[in-house]
Amino acid sequence: MSVHADALEVLTRWHPPNDGQRRLRASYLEHLARHRDGVFRECHPDHITASTLVVSSDRRKVLLHLHNRYDIWVQFGGHCDAADASLEAAALREAVEESGIPDLRLIGRSPVQLSTHEVRCGPIRPSHHLDVRYVAVAEADAVPVTSAESKDVRWFALDDLPSGLEPEVLELIDLAR
Repeated sequence: MSVHADALEVLTRWHPPNDGQRRLRASYLEHLARHRDGVFRECHPDHITASTLVVSSDRRKVLLHLHNRYDIWVQFGGHCDAADASLEAAALREAVEESGIPDLRLIGRSPVQLSTHEVRCGPIRPSHHLDVRYVAVAEADAVPVTSAESKDVRWFALDDLPSGLEPEVLELIDLAR
């Protein structure tokens, strides 16, 4: 199965938690119906991306990275590759690459949130990432490594999150609880 076909299947079977997420799901499905390349960065101006919020094994902390280009704390994620078998695979691959933690484990088989955001540094503007977000657990002794995608990678206690988190990231953290 292609990552495009998987994205259609995943989003069709997913049960969004609220009306806003239902509207986003409908727009993502429309996008995929119109664009056979809709899961790849070459699809302009918008394309599907996959990301993962990493939580500690005791569920008391989240791992975020200070994005190199945007200079904001966010979950790990990025573009789907042709070699990705599924959205899950893309989300997990991105999280492993960007966190440096090799043995992350996705929680469940479904996304927890969709989020559309403008690509502020892309070649074509306006353009948007249609992000499909998952949650993964790290082992208790997991030590993150800062990659080229990040200025910093850090664990944050749920009651001591960095200031200025975007509302969608705060919502993602709440959904992960």
